[in-house]
Order: sequence, then C-alpha cells, then structure tokens
Amino acid sequence: MSQESSKGPAEPETVEPNAAGESQHVRVRRAKLAELRAAGVAFPNDFKPDACCAELLAAFGEFDAGQVVERSGRYRLGGRVVAVRDFGKSLFLSLRDSSGNLQLFARAGELAPDVYALVRRLDVGDVVGAEGSLFRTRTGELTLRLTSLRLLVKALRSLPEKWHGLVDKEARYRQRYLDLIVNEDVRETFRRRAAVVSGIRRFLGDEGFLEVETPLMQPIAGGATAKPFITHHNALSMDLYLRVAPELYLKRLVVGGFERVFELGRMFRNEGISLQHNPEFTMCEFYQAWATYDDLMALTERLLSTLALAVTGGVKVTYGDGVIDFSAPFARLDMAAAVAEVCALSRDEALDRGVLERIADRLGIEPAKRQPGLGLLADVFEATCEQKLVQPTFVTGFPLEISPLARRCDDDPRFVDRFELYVAGREIANGFSELNDPEDQQERFVEQLRRREAGDEEAQQLDEDYVRALEVGLPPTAGEGIGVDRLIMLLTDSASIRDVILFPHLRPESRAR
Repeated sequence: MSQESSKGPAEPETVEPNAAGESQHVRVRRAKLAELRAAGVAFPNDFKPDACCAELLAAFGEFDAGQVVERSGRYRLGGRVVAVRDFGKSLFLSLRDSSGNLQLFARAGELAPDVYALVRRLDVGDVVGAEGSLFRTRTGELTLRLTSLRLLVKALRSLPEKWHGLVDKEARYRQRYLDLIVNEDVRETFRRRAAVVSGIRRFLGDEGFLEVETPLMQPIAGGATAKPFITHHNALSMDLYLRVAPELYLKRLVVGGFERVFELGRMFRNEGISLQHNPEFTMCEFYQAWATYDDLMALTERLLSTLALAVTGGVKVTYGDGVIDFSAPFARLDMAAAVAEVCALSRDEALDRGVLERIADRLGIEPAKRQPGLGLLADVFEATCEQKLVQPTFVTGFPLEISPLARRCDDDPRFVDRFELYVAGREIANGFSELNDPEDQQERFVEQLRRREAGDEEAQQLDEDYVRALEVGLPPTAGEGIGVDRLIMLLTDSASIRDVILFPHLRPESRAR
C-alpha cells in the first residue's frame, strides 16, 4: 500500500495561509496537538518497540494465513504513519520504520472506544507506537491487528502526496527529511553510501593502512590547487583555512614512520556548484611508502572492483543508459597521445605550445585561464577527451607545470609520475609518485608563489615546515586521493552529486529562483 495510491484522513480543503503563513491543514493539526497537551499526553517518551517491520516480514514471509495466526506473538512497533484508509468501522494504516513498511489494521469493537477514536483522528505523518498480533488479509498482505495504539508525536505538517511529481528538485534537497520519508530509492542511495564508506575503510585496513586524522583548519591551504575558505581564530589572532586536502599532513606522517596512512573525511573548496561539485565534499587520501604510482593504480583497481561487488553485487554496474565495467585491469591512456589522436596531430605537435594555443583558440578556452607551459595540454585534453572516457581509464603523462607535488619522470622531466582515473567522463581519483626532493619542492613552491602574485588564487602557498619535513627525509612514496561522492554517484546510478550528499549546499531560498 504505497503513499501515492492511498488516501489520508480527510482534512479541510481550505489551504490559504493565515497571518503567520500557516495553511488550514497546519492549523487543524495544531488544534489536535493542543487537545493532546490539555490531556497531558503530548509527546510521551516511554514507548519501546520490540520488533521492526522488516524483521516481521522476513520471519513470517513463507507462512500461510493459518500459520501466521498460529505462530504470531504480540509485537510492539514504532514508526510513522505514511498512509491511512478509513472505512468507518475499520481502518488500514501503513506504518514505516527505519527498516520498511508494515500494514496495520484497526476495527471498532476490537479496540477500546477511546483508542479507536484516536486511530481515526490520526494524520499521515504522525509517529505512533502500535501493539498487536499478525494475520494475513484476504489479499495475502501481512498485517498487524491492533490491540492498542499510542500517538507519540503529532506531525504538524503533512507529507507530500505525490512527491515524485514535484518538478523543483531543489525542494527535495532543501527538505531532505521529507525526501527520505517518502522515497525508498533515496534511502537506499544513502545506505549504499554508508556501505561504500565502510568498504573503503575495511579495504585499506586490510591492506595495512592506518586511519588518521589531520587538521580541518590549517594555517596554510596546501595539498591541492584550489581556492580555500578562510576563517579567523580570535585567540591566536590569525587566519586559518578550511582544508582543501590533507596531503601535506599525511606525508609528514610518512616521514614520521607511519608507512601506510589514510584519511577519509570532509574537504572544503571555495569554488562553483555543479552536478559534480559541492563546496564541502568527501575525499579519501592514502599514502604508501616504498610504492610508485603504478602500485597505486593496481591497488585502485582492486579497491573499486571490491566496492562494486560488495555494494551492487557485481563488477558491472549500470550507470545511466550504459554499464560501467570495474573488472581489472583498467585501460591506460597517455594524455599527449589522446590529444594527438582527437586533434589529428603527431605526438610532437601535441606537445608544441604554439600548436596547443591554436587549438585552445578554436576550442574557446579563455587565454587568462590557460595553464602555463605544457600545462595547456591538460586544458585541451579536458575540452576534447574527458567526456569520451566512459569505462575506467587511467590517464598518465601529466605535465610538470600542473603537478607541483609529484615526482618528475626519469625519462622525460617535462612530465611527472602521475595518473588520474576517469569513469563516465569525470575524474574519480588522482595519484602520483610523491616528490621527495626538498630542493625541487622548494623551487616548485616558489613558482606557485609567482603564479599567486600574478593573480592565480588557486596556486599553492609555500609551506616551509613541509619542506623542512622533506629535509628530514620522505621515503619513496606514492599517494592518491579518491573523490568519494563521485564514486558513490557511479555505484548508485546518480546523475548529480547533490543526490548522494544528504544536505548539499544551495543558494538561499529567497534567491534560489
């Protein structure tokens, strides 16, 4: 019995708001709550369920009507009324708890008159405590025959009757509590999210990584090329930055002797909002001593195939109109080779700044936003190749100019030992062999400072203590960051990052339209 196909109890059709902006429906419900307060029974806190809906459905699912009655005990359920069908001398209600739904049945003469009167005055959304025994209706539905019922919370606002027909999706994000109440698929998305997060922790723990915590407020916004949020600490009289990445702190821990560490938590970047971006997002970063970026590509293949299997039941996952195959090995693609193929160039031409400038002009890439040097190769790649990478693909051959923390390639110092993993046309992970030469790192930080002084707000700041840590000695190390929200989008077939974040950031309601 779904909410959409059921009628709730009759409420006045007049819905014009009063001076306080409340509809007639809300005013009627407030009047009912006032009666409860007057009787001294509003918001009781002494009801304890001893069963849940899914538990009963599972336990009695195979039994016929006679067996259900014979084997049933008395059960106490707590939950929200999500549908009511009133036939005068009997009622059917749908009760929802965190595990699912179960039908309730009340009949005049089987309940005390005051209890039956209470049941008839229930509204969709009310939270109740129900007690009774099980039976099957003539249609075969497992149902709890009420012997008593208590109103625990009077809902003052009704639930949406046809939430799926709501055009404005932002209303669902703003009132996520309603979205969760009435949409089982949304609840399942966030169950899967929890499974992904716990699965990452379990996988990395089994691989010998130690979970750690690093500062969310940092004196220097380092570890990623991004614009930070700024706050101020009054007692220390200093500005602090919400972290854009935990990278530099995690590598300090590797210097300190923790050879495998990871952190899974919130990051903050003061940038735009889109289907793939939220200013506050979840990332997992991990670092492994005595490893290279090749080692991490292999580890990432194992991690993602393990998560896909655990969360969806297979390594081939439906996403949109297609299927993503997380079977190892993933494809490898050199960035310059990809640009050369798409733009009908030789590899040498794809590495020529002048050629890249002409292509960037043709693509409409703004001159002020173009990366310096061979970094423009990445701009052209983003505009021409990214969206075509549907199946999991490791892109390598990143230019030095856009990789200030990565180790130079031994065979061509114009590039670094770095990869990005693309799936469904978007970046999912970024990893590289770490730069552990303190003098090289110092020079790159200085170059980043020059870019900041030239107006690049996303260029990284000089972290002198991090350089000092490198001078102590960082073992050969590889590190990686995985965008957890984007990964969850793939594993839940979600088109927007807002669909996998419980409370995404939105414009204020007064300016939302």
